[in-house]
Amino acid sequence: MLSGKNPLFIALALGLMAGLIAYSAIKAQQKKVKQGWETVNILCAKIDIPEGTELDNEMIAVKEMPVKFVTESNMKVDEEGSLKQNSPVGQRVMVPLKAGDPILVSHFESAREAEFSTMINPKGRAVTIDVQERNAVGLWVRPNDHVDVIGSFRDPDLNQLKTVTLLQNVVVLATGHINANTTYVPDEEKRYQTVTLLALPEEAELLTLAQETGTITLLLRNPDDLDYQEKRQVVDFKTLMTGERASELQQKRYKTIQIIRGNKSATENTGVAVKTE
Repeated sequence: MLSGKNPLFIALALGLMAGLIAYSAIKAQQKKVKQGWETVNILCAKIDIPEGTELDNEMIAVKEMPVKFVTESNMKVDEEGSLKQNSPVGQRVMVPLKAGDPILVSHFESAREAEFSTMINPKGRAVTIDVQERNAVGLWVRPNDHVDVIGSFRDPDLNQLKTVTLLQNVVVLATGHINANTTYVPDEEKRYQTVTLLALPEEAELLTLAQETGTITLLLRNPDDLDYQEKRQVVDFKTLMTGERASELQQKRYKTIQIIRGNKSATENTGVAVKTE
């Protein structure tokens, strides 16, 4: 009799085991899903915060966010209410925030400053020069632009002004804004007075001396233009007043810059399109 019941007991045992395995798998899956939706406390904006604002305690709040959406960039708050990073109070945000937006480490001026050094190529140097609107292409020069740098100096022997190209095809790393350390200036009102260039150490020496002894002017160029003049031409008052040189340059300009009048091209050469009336 018992031997006849063995297959039934075995079937029941196997069924029970299969049920337990399935139940365990379901519970494990539920636990896994639930884990992603566990929450942690992070800092967020309590109110709308304009770009450039220095944070105070009244501008920040704590809110819960699912773990699956939290990264190392979030500013986490432990169960005791303490920050795991340095407090953002007193720091200036570099992006606008809406009420409820998470506050990230990368939102702050200090983080941007730390990243700036990584923009400098190995063996390169960042060098800053003072500029005005008239010698920075009307302040149209922007980071990542390419510029030539020319300098105007007074010859101490002849007491005569001379101009020479100092550097060619230099990358602009940054521009410095007026009142950057005291008063925030909105985007549409930004005016800068310094430009930081990526240069070789020897070029940085040239620029530093040139800035102390003369006037520096930036010439904006197309980043795809890799033309380079091996011999630097020095321009003085005599060159300025010589009509022969001006005529030579005019012919060169016509050959290298495409002039467009209406729908007709004056030359077949490709180059910068200049529309004339």
